[in-house]
Amino acid sequence: MKKSGTRITVAALAAVTVMTAAPAATAAASARDAALDGVWQTDGYGTIITVDGDRLRYFDMTAISCLAGVMSAKRQGGPGSFVADDGSRQMAIRLQGRQRARLRYVGAVGEIGLRRLPALPARCSVKAPAADPVTVFDVFWTTFAENYPFFATKGVDWQAVRDRYRPRIGPNTTDAELFGVLRDILKDLGDAHTALRAGKDEFARPLRPGTRPLDGLPAFMALNKRVLDLVEKHDVQKPLTTWGRGVIGYADLPGGFGYLRLAAFDGYADGCFAANAKELDRALDEIFTPARTSRLKGLVLDVRLNFGGYDALGIQLASRLTGRPYVAYAKQARNDPSDPTRFTRARPTWVRPAGSRYTGPIALLTSPLTISAGETFSQAMTARTPAPRRIGDATQGAFSDFLWRTLPNGWTFALPNERFLTRQGTTFDVTGIPPQDRIAETLSDGELAAGRDAAFERALAYLRTAGRSGR
Repeated sequence: MKKSGTRITVAALAAVTVMTAAPAATAAASARDAALDGVWQTDGYGTIITVDGDRLRYFDMTAISCLAGVMSAKRQGGPGSFVADDGSRQMAIRLQGRQRARLRYVGAVGEIGLRRLPALPARCSVKAPAADPVTVFDVFWTTFAENYPFFATKGVDWQAVRDRYRPRIGPNTTDAELFGVLRDILKDLGDAHTALRAGKDEFARPLRPGTRPLDGLPAFMALNKRVLDLVEKHDVQKPLTTWGRGVIGYADLPGGFGYLRLAAFDGYADGCFAANAKELDRALDEIFTPARTSRLKGLVLDVRLNFGGYDALGIQLASRLTGRPYVAYAKQARNDPSDPTRFTRARPTWVRPAGSRYTGPIALLTSPLTISAGETFSQAMTARTPAPRRIGDATQGAFSDFLWRTLPNGWTFALPNERFLTRQGTTFDVTGIPPQDRIAETLSDGELAAGRDAAFERALAYLRTAGRSGR
């Protein structure tokens, strides 16, 4: 502590005050953290969470099993804050009295309700269940039966699936044979938010039937380049300026229009959500400058090739495209293992104007390769005023976060358990968000080979009309 003669300076006095208060504040924070210790049951999600000092653990529950979850975490940051041991996720738990709490994943939208339990269920305290092929199959099938929301929408009889596939499994079934059976079930289900991992083998995103197949990231990037090459032939005033490792791109177009594309809502920077959010903000500040937005007559917003990421980044972008707050959608999760029609209370997600922004006409380009956070963003845009004109083809229909689970043999798999509702209470899950102007050839090899981009041309035609009508 610095002194001036015998007087304590104002700065030093402030330091003394902080130092005196710090132990009390630390003690209060420690007390709040200690109050989290215990066993918590999620509302939906089939999960139990235990907090013991600095450690947080997950348990995957079904009627026939309790297995250590895919993720564990350690306390880091402010009160109730945790980071996954592998650094992949950040989360925070906020107490609501002694018996209730809410869990929020950083970068996701909405929260998960928690209810305190007196103790860990007995089946979680015994040794792990057998890892034989039949048990693995049963845990896999039961997890879907208790959590998957879309059997009726897809017209799937899940009991019939069990009756068809379980006889193919026996005590001598090899890992390769078991993997093949589970993979075939996911293929039949055709849901892009299912996945199966077995060591180095992975089967993920068995896209909706009829979707253009993409065999991994290289195929996605090759298609992405073909589309961008076409866009840049449409008299753009200069090549796209890019941010976020090329995932975000913008170009001015003739006639006072602009073109903005996002290939994902992730991957802009090293690190988790905060680094990505910072880079997205930087890009949007440079795109939506006051000078540009004052002259911009319309915006082509292209998410036709968008494999998703953080839903909250979609909300962050939407906040730069509105002059008034509005509800983007409401999110809920299936929460009754025996009744697929029962869900948690729908919780709204708001879009609030932020930063430099554009509020004029928008043409939104989508396709079946608009997936996950690309779709939740598109759904947020449908609620905007004025609403964008949707052009292209229906999105994939996979909105939910992945619910990752473990199997007794150490494999992991994922499924969706949530749905996203419009203000009218409907959902685009499974079907995807339909376009208003459907371009059947969107992203087809024939169109690309001929150097055409009918959706892009339709977007410009719409914006010219919208500008004249003042929409």
